[in-house]
Amino acid sequence: MFTRRVLAKPLASPLARSARAPVSAVRSYATPAADTKPPVALFGVDGTYASALYTAAAKQSTLDPTARALESLHRAFVQDPKLTSILAAPSLSPGDKQQLVAELLKTSGAPASDKTMENFLDTLAANNRLKVLPGVSEKFAELMSAHKGEVELRVTSAAPLDAKVIRQLETAVGKSQYVGQGKKLKTVTKVTPDIKGGLIVEVGDRTIDLSVSARMSRMNKLLQDNL
Repeated sequence: MFTRRVLAKPLASPLARSARAPVSAVRSYATPAADTKPPVALFGVDGTYASALYTAAAKQSTLDPTARALESLHRAFVQDPKLTSILAAPSLSPGDKQQLVAELLKTSGAPASDKTMENFLDTLAANNRLKVLPGVSEKFAELMSAHKGEVELRVTSAAPLDAKVIRQLETAVGKSQYVGQGKKLKTVTKVTPDIKGGLIVEVGDRTIDLSVSARMSRMNKLLQDNL
């Protein structure tokens, strides 16, 4: 597991080389060409970095391998929650960051010949932004979906949904105005027991909250307002 590999080595080890922010990588992120512009606008720090990485990867014609590398990292974050805490540790030394970048590269499976991910991770480390990497992996997936003409359907439920229910949702949403002609629907499911039951359906910037927890909140507010 990633965390075991990192913790097995003493952090704050002496630097084999000075930590650096690759100037070429940072400059390439700041000057996107017209044909490498991200397909949708994203906001927040993670959105900004995801957009910069998209532009850099598009310039190098490495969008697909970069997407696969971030998917591998996203799986690692889901499987090993401690990893996110390690990335956010405020006491990381330059040597710690160098070690983390090496482990992240190994976990991502990025080809050694492709420097896009290596330069990007170096830049995050130099700017003390490794902690945004989990968010960047999610935002980059949104950019790739838009690049491929996909519309993301996000379905949150209290328990896993069976395939029949998911197909029914896809059919209903696919016929709606929120999925344009020629677009493909990409369904992403998420299990959150806290919603108690029901569903939260998100497509584009539209959210339909049919969860039990939302109904309970509305009922509680109604009672408070009238008692």
